[in-house]
Amino acid sequence: MSSALYDTAMRTPASGRVSARSIQIGLGLLWLLDGLLQLQPKMFGAAFANGVILPMTQGQPGFVSAAMTHVAHLVSLQPALADSVFAGIQILIGIGLLVRETVRPALVLSFVWALGVWALGEGFGMLFTGAASPLTGAPGAALLYVAIGVLVWPRAAGPAASGPAAAQGPLGERGGKAIWAVTWIGMGILWLLPANRVGGSISGAISSSVTGEPGWLAHLQLSVAHALGTGGGSVAVVCGVLSIVIGLGPLLSRHTTVFLVAGAALALDYWVFGEAFGGVFTGLGTDPNTGPLLVLLALALYPNRAWAGSRASVASRAGDGLTTPAGALA
Repeated sequence: MSSALYDTAMRTPASGRVSARSIQIGLGLLWLLDGLLQLQPKMFGAAFANGVILPMTQGQPGFVSAAMTHVAHLVSLQPALADSVFAGIQILIGIGLLVRETVRPALVLSFVWALGVWALGEGFGMLFTGAASPLTGAPGAALLYVAIGVLVWPRAAGPAASGPAAAQGPLGERGGKAIWAVTWIGMGILWLLPANRVGGSISGAISSSVTGEPGWLAHLQLSVAHALGTGGGSVAVVCGVLSIVIGLGPLLSRHTTVFLVAGAALALDYWVFGEAFGGVFTGLGTDPNTGPLLVLLALALYPNRAWAGSRASVASRAGDGLTTPAGALA
């Protein structure tokens, strides 16, 4: 009986714990939202190709620009059909992630689709342009879908792993921290690019994202852009250094939560002021951009202190006469 109690406790996530399954559900909801955004009326016309895909070709190398232009041309031939297919695939991925039995095939499909979108829809996150900015969504939302999906790929059934949700995936907690570090250090490097440190670059990026936004959001963004004016170079340096610190923090410090919260807060700032919530209020937003995904990545690494309490409870009950398997709590 004591062995059965122990096995049940070890296989059952503690109450309030952020599990890998929680992250999978979060991904599924975001994929569903992406699919529904693809069904907006403006998406069924030429605006999708001309207003979403083609603008991403600016400043790209020739081979990237040519490939994206070709995709935009194909979409413009049958925009309604193409948009319906795109929406259907993303909704299918979302539903698949919400159903436990279909998580693996849904993740595989999401990897293929997201990498295709990252290359031919997001232009590799604009990384080849020399002007990619975390403020506006670099390194690309699609790439983050893949990274988070890999972290929470379901493993064979067994005792629930201690620690964060990432510990339940194939890369483990260390792999999750490595992905966090690469993501945030990479964004820090992007902030330090000359194009992002030049005077007026930040205010210009914010101002350019207000087109089509509701008045309250446009006013908020323009107020920030006006406050920055032609300056902003020092802000870019501060954001760059802060991003690198946020990325390195979980690798070098035991106080992981501080850096995760800081990263989530900074990501939400980007989401509001630079990404304008992914442009979802314009009728041409295809996804909520990187803000929510960076928060989801932080949740995947949340240390789950509640789990320690669960293990302590099992040990306490074992000490009251319910014997635990030898060495199980070692």
